[in-house]
Formats: sequence, C-alpha cells, structure tokens
Amino acid sequence: MKTNNARIYKMLFSSVYPLYIQKVEKKGRTKEEVDAVISWLTGYDTLEMNQQLDKKVDFETFFSEAPFLNPNVSKITGLICGHRIEEIDDELVKKVRYLDKLIDELAKGKAIEKVLRS
Repeated sequence: MKTNNARIYKMLFSSVYPLYIQKVEKKGRTKEEVDAVISWLTGYDTLEMNQQLDKKVDFETFFSEAPFLNPNVSKITGLICGHRIEEIDDELVKKVRYLDKLIDELAKGKAIEKVLRS
C-alpha cells in the first residue's frame, strides 16, 4: 500500500479535478456541485481553488494549504476503492478518499445536503 500512497501524494489535483467533473456530469450533476463539495471539505473558496488548479499543486500541497478540514469529516464513512475510510491510517490518503467518497455520492444522485452532511 505504500507505493499507492506515494502516488497519491504526488498526483496533481489539477489532473484529477476534471475527472471529478466529468464523472458527475455524466450523471446529470454539475461542476458547481463538485466545487461546493470541495469547498465544504477543504474551506477553499472558488478563487482559492482556481489558484490551486492554476499552480498545478499535488494532493499533498492541496490539502496542506487548505484553509481547514470540515469538522464533520468523521461522518464520512464506508468503503471507497476497497478500503473502509475510517480505517485508513495515512492522513493524506484519508483526506483524498473523503473527497472521492463525496464525489461518488454526488454522482450516485444523493442530495447535496446529504452529501455535505448538513
């Protein structure tokens, strides 16, 4: 699992972001909803997130520079990529998996209020 973790650390957020949008748009959801999910999780506003995209930061930098991590992230549970989120030890990998889980829920048609655990 260490090799996969190293890959996640250096994966560019800017190369994964369009895939998140593509995934949800196929299911009738919007880029704005993806942005709302990312903002809820990380505290980035639209301008700050666009700056991160323009700088082509990796996930490690993206999360380390995030204004905050939403205090309700502990409510994000379940399986993602074959791993139970609440059992992931690596903090960065856990944050990336939180984001993956939220995007999956959005793509599956879950109401945005439920996705955002509000």
